[in-house]
Amino acid sequence: MLLNMSLQIDQVSEGYVILLTGLIIVFCALLTLSLFFKFGLPVMLYIYKVITKGKDKKIKDIPIGADEDFTGEIAAVISSAIHLYLNEQHDDENAILTIKQARKLYSPWSSKIYATHHRRL
Repeated sequence: MLLNMSLQIDQVSEGYVILLTGLIIVFCALLTLSLFFKFGLPVMLYIYKVITKGKDKKIKDIPIGADEDFTGEIAAVISSAIHLYLNEQHDDENAILTIKQARKLYSPWSSKIYATHHRRL
């Protein structure tokens, strides 16, 4: 009786240890992720911006250049070519659906009658 009682107490305390360990792991992971998104991500974005652009450029500082040779006719030709290309990808198929009923053959191997009823010989 005493051995059985101590065995049950050990199993219960082992369950609490597993529960506590799991909770600590989950909350530490959440804390690490929140600290990374709070502090690490802005630092990484700043480093990326410095590496790729150099100084910060504002939108109003970027000069706007226009191509005088690009007319509305060229835009219409490009848009019609894109339209024709995208419509060409889809095939027009016959929308008639034919369903044929499959003939089911009787098989004693799949019959549930033999498994559910006890036969007396």
